[in-house]
Amino acid sequence: MQRNKNKRGFLSSLVMGIMMSMLVVSISGCDDDDGPDVVNAPSATDKTAKYIFFFIGDGMASPQVNLTEAALADPNFRLVNGAITLGAMNLQHFPVAGMATTHAEDRYITGSAAAATALATGEKTTIGTISKNVAHTQDLKAMAEMAKEKGMKVGIVSSVSIDHATPACFYAHENSRSNYYNIASQMDDSGFDYFGGGYAKGDFGSKGPGDVDIQMENAGYEIVDNLGALQSVQPGQKCWAYSDFDGDGALYYEIDRMGTNHISLAQFTEQGVRLLDNPNGFFMMIEGGKVDWACHANDAVSATHDMVAFDDAIGIALDFYNQHPDETLIVVTGDHECGGLSLGFASTGYETAFNLLKHQDISYQEFSDLVVSWKGSGKTFDQALESVKEHFGLGDETVDPLLALSAYEEDQLKQAFDDSMDPDFVRDSEEKYLKYGPYYDPFTVTVTHILNQKAGISWTSYSHTGVPVPVYAIGAGANSFTGSYDNTDVAKKIIAVGTLN
Repeated sequence: MQRNKNKRGFLSSLVMGIMMSMLVVSISGCDDDDGPDVVNAPSATDKTAKYIFFFIGDGMASPQVNLTEAALADPNFRLVNGAITLGAMNLQHFPVAGMATTHAEDRYITGSAAAATALATGEKTTIGTISKNVAHTQDLKAMAEMAKEKGMKVGIVSSVSIDHATPACFYAHENSRSNYYNIASQMDDSGFDYFGGGYAKGDFGSKGPGDVDIQMENAGYEIVDNLGALQSVQPGQKCWAYSDFDGDGALYYEIDRMGTNHISLAQFTEQGVRLLDNPNGFFMMIEGGKVDWACHANDAVSATHDMVAFDDAIGIALDFYNQHPDETLIVVTGDHECGGLSLGFASTGYETAFNLLKHQDISYQEFSDLVVSWKGSGKTFDQALESVKEHFGLGDETVDPLLALSAYEEDQLKQAFDDSMDPDFVRDSEEKYLKYGPYYDPFTVTVTHILNQKAGISWTSYSHTGVPVPVYAIGAGANSFTGSYDNTDVAKKIIAVGTLN
């Protein structure tokens, strides 16, 4: 689904974005020559879904959606160097919207394992549990397993490691999400047809083949690690596809991936559709997992880029839906909000300056790695500020007067720089935790906070929050997703529409 380049019908302001996210949205067309002209409406939305796409934005709630809408609608926000992406998210094509609560069985503010278990099985469980009941005495059957039993093909895709909490809940059953090796070892037992995205956190070591690779090969999976090889896999062949990954087995942040040949989340989704399409139908879960990671670090720009990557993958599903509108269901939701993202900041009042965000060209992770390399090198604070200007624009008044650093902001940066360079630095006070979070580089997190605040964005937490998450739906059975309900009901509705049980 190509993004509409025509400004007509786009959200003209963030306020409109917030209003639209809470209302049923009109279906709009697409004027690109390369994409479909319209998004087809199904003739009957109560039909059984033969093809099911379930998109989960980890850490995504309305603020993350609204910020991305504002970025895409602002012609001054350059998501790709030298190119301006205009227009609303593909989510704007969804005619049905609802809201879901997210609490776990044992905690109001949920974690990804408990939330994904609810979304995968329709049952509540405890923090850290992977698709097992509260007492850890019974496996909870996931909708993906139901789909496989029904004869549908099944795919699991994620931008984080394939054994991370959210993807794991759709194929594995484990007492703790931290048992990565045990989780990854259940991939082959699932018999699922396609796994795509990050590698297995529990099995990569030095980034060479490990036990899980051998298990998957012995189970008949073709293992590929680049787009050309993935495109050569034939339908009917079970496949595990991953791209170059970071130290946690995850895909690189989208802001850092752009300009490389690493496989994108949209490409993993597109190839999944190609491999899974068959007369018996398919189920595919696609997770945008690094939205959550960026929000934990309070990096609004990296989160927005990963939201766009997630939305691009949704566009692939909309392309397929447009060909099969009576038989396809697409559902998009978040497992929880992360970071307490607020579109507004005390010192900016009612004003926003989202265009300032375009000056960040690197993720907090990449910049943190750069800062670490400075330790013991004799790097001065003034030299560090030049790097901040290069990668975030802060301090460059010639580009935009709003990027000027106040004396207060420079003092914050100087203290953070000293803390980052101090080999004996420890977070031994509440003040340090509130300023820098539980383990983030002090200088990096201070830089991102200052840029975010100048743009009119703020954060309340380095953790998840308990606010409800939006649910978007289009296609067969979509009307059942209106209203307010619990996250377990999202699963129950998909299971019912797909007659998976």
